[in-house]
Amino acid sequence: MSGLSETRYGLHVDVDLPYEEAIARVTDALREQGFGVLTTIDVKATLQQKLNREFRRYTILGACNPTLADQALHAELEIGLLLPCNVIVYEQTPGHSAVAAMAPIPAMQMVGNEALTPIAQEADRRLRTALHRLEQAPGGPSTAS
Repeated sequence: MSGLSETRYGLHVDVDLPYEEAIARVTDALREQGFGVLTTIDVKATLQQKLNREFRRYTILGACNPTLADQALHAELEIGLLLPCNVIVYEQTPGHSAVAAMAPIPAMQMVGNEALTPIAQEADRRLRTALHRLEQAPGGPSTAS
């Protein structure tokens, strides 16, 4: 599979990049779109430490665009329940990773506040741009399925 794909709740791209490089590149691509990474959760390490369970290399990045977050919080105080935007990176096989981001439009539509629509659309545009940037970089879209 190659190129950006979508689910009901996420945007996904497969890349021919080692896991650590995929994390670094998506962090840079998010930064270019005005997002900072506020939190980093190493799921593999957490499951190993807390449950003594093995899991693939998998990281959750809590990304936030301060301007969009400010607008959303002023439109809907409890929108913080859906912030920050989660972006995940996981290793599919050595040298091949997946990167996915939450889909802001369906998340914000769930709230039912029309004032959030343009904010969600802008967040969606920026996240898609970041993911497309990964596709265009050397080691971009994976041809593996």
